[in-house]
Amino acid sequence: MIHFKNIRFYYPKGKTILDDISLDFVPGNIYGVFGKNGEGKSTLMKIVAGLLFPKSGKYHVMGEAMSRNTVKYLQHMFIVPEDFELPGIKISSYEHINSPFYPEFSREQFYELLKEFKLSPDEKISTLSFGQKKKVLIAFGVATNTKLLLMDEPTNGLDIPSKSQFRKIMASVVDQGKCVVISTHQIRDLHSLINHIVILDQSKVAFDQPLSTISECLWFGKTRRDSNESIIYSEASFGGKTILSRQDKDETEVDLELLFNAVLNEPVRISNAIKNTHHDSAV
Repeated sequence: MIHFKNIRFYYPKGKTILDDISLDFVPGNIYGVFGKNGEGKSTLMKIVAGLLFPKSGKYHVMGEAMSRNTVKYLQHMFIVPEDFELPGIKISSYEHINSPFYPEFSREQFYELLKEFKLSPDEKISTLSFGQKKKVLIAFGVATNTKLLLMDEPTNGLDIPSKSQFRKIMASVVDQGKCVVISTHQIRDLHSLINHIVILDQSKVAFDQPLSTISECLWFGKTRRDSNESIIYSEASFGGKTILSRQDKDETEVDLELLFNAVLNEPVRISNAIKNTHHDSAV
């Protein structure tokens, strides 16, 4: 669906934001794009959405090279941006005005999601909190039923119950024809939701693997031992250490936060662990 090859982006007289980015986003997946603040996550999302265009490299969306926005593309893509402004009208009016731009939009689904978020269609958007406005946009985005759904920091402004609702909603919307890309630095909020992880560091792709490969190649757990040759990365925790090591035991649940920190601190060892496990499996 989306293919980046050697993408580079920079602002005039500014530093390079994205450098030699090669990525593929395919239908049937929820991608988590992680990175520290300022690593280009939002810029990447804007390029995918057609709000920015790369300075160099190849960029294909839905089989077509992108050099400008087209109606065909825009009606099959929706982005929930990190920063946004919505008109001070009723939620129902917002839906009535904007839904015709999306051929697969479901009014029934939209109003059902509003109900789940405890919002009334008759409420004026101008009276809502930032978190409530974010819920309106999330509900609308999901109800567009576009092939590509982009979300930049979608859990910002949501309280703990709303974050749980968000994960439940997103887990139910992906099928083999849809692709969801979520960018965030709040890694724990996407636990149990995503199935492919991309990590940006120093303007480059530092990590790009499906969750299945991570579970196959890496082991997450705790230990009281001071040293172990198979340990790739560790952090102090209550009663011992939380560790990431090469997989030589039963599969464990992936600790996204530990993985993120490990990739930033031990990128070569993480890469080698995955390569070596694949090599051993092939022999």
